[in-house]
Amino acid sequence: MEVSQSRRRNFTPDRHPFRHEKLQTSHIKGPLRWMNPTHAISKPLTPAHGLGQPLHAAPHTTEDEKQQHERRVKGEVRYHWRSRDNRKGRHALVVSPPEEPAKAALIVPERTDSLHATLQGIKRMVVRYPYWDVSYLTAVIFTLGSVVWVVNSFFVFLPLVQPSTEFKNEILSAGGISAFVGATIFEVGSFFLILEAINKHSTGCFGWAVERVMTEAGEDLVRFHSDPTSCSHHHTNKKNLVGRSKTMGNASNASGELGLAETEEKRGASPPFRWVPTMADLRTHYIYELGFLASFSQLIGATIFWISGFTALPGINNKLSQNLADGVYRAPQIIGGAGFIVSGSLFMLETQKNWYTPSLKILGWHIGFWNFIGAIGFTLSGIFLLPYNNSGMQYQASLSTFWGSWAFLIGSVIQWYESLDKYPVEHKGIIS
Repeated sequence: MEVSQSRRRNFTPDRHPFRHEKLQTSHIKGPLRWMNPTHAISKPLTPAHGLGQPLHAAPHTTEDEKQQHERRVKGEVRYHWRSRDNRKGRHALVVSPPEEPAKAALIVPERTDSLHATLQGIKRMVVRYPYWDVSYLTAVIFTLGSVVWVVNSFFVFLPLVQPSTEFKNEILSAGGISAFVGATIFEVGSFFLILEAINKHSTGCFGWAVERVMTEAGEDLVRFHSDPTSCSHHHTNKKNLVGRSKTMGNASNASGELGLAETEEKRGASPPFRWVPTMADLRTHYIYELGFLASFSQLIGATIFWISGFTALPGINNKLSQNLADGVYRAPQIIGGAGFIVSGSLFMLETQKNWYTPSLKILGWHIGFWNFIGAIGFTLSGIFLLPYNNSGMQYQASLSTFWGSWAFLIGSVIQWYESLDKYPVEHKGIIS
């Protein structure tokens, strides 16, 4: 019992996110005491983490931080590891007020929830296509599937609202075929979701460069900026679709490193890609991992839900008796939708610091929330179809599919945005 209660506050030595980084842990926590930790915060990052190595001055800068949308602040910087961020190849920094008022100023990136950073994130969605990144691919697949379901909802709902717009066999043919396509795309996306979960970076990745810069006025500042070349997450590997990066440890940043990465014991190549976890890993780790359980629930739900998509096809759906339709069409929709509900709930819970407080400032929480809403819509759609030949229930079923599809689309678009935002920065009451 004591072990289970302390699980959320301890990592196993081989899975500690700071194992290969010279970072000291300040807080480790998770929302459920019998599950693995989902959050870990380092102690403030300072030149003291340089392991006694000399600090190399970078060229003099003037307005570089303004040109690069950086800020000069008096504060402390901590690395915030989250299990979801780790799966997505993200590296979060938290900038907060200093415990010692006399602390020197820092140069840090602007917060990622600012208007400029948000617009830059939207721009990335238009101009960047990292097809080798399984997190990006998963998000795009779910977005495409959600679009298909939105189209499907118009096919089945609009004729009930505006009968004059209906074309021949719209609900049976167009609705049935689009339902099959949408369910198939969701199944593929769920498969990639589970691959992402079992190929996460087990020991964490810092992903930032810390360097000393001097202004023209002679000020000696410490600057934090993203360093994709030192990242060992899977999303940096362009040679194979879902493989891992073979980047070595960040032992030699290009510009004045503070030695945050391990130098004496260099990081080796990342573990090879796995299609399935070992039974030992399942028993000792993954059954306690909220992200894996959420992804697994999504895959099981999508697999069962696909049966209802298949039996929605014309030539099958219109040949089913009422009892057979209940068993192979409506029941899989209800059961599969319930799997989606569990998945969305677990994805929300994973981002929370405790089980009852929503994490409204974290993108992953909103993704889970909108998927949860969409799952309720799809589940209700199957339930409303149970009364046979009831026009009122048919209307409610189509309406539930309509708003559920839009909820899934919102969640998928946010997930797409998240997959490209690899370096989130949060500012907490900092002093400029």
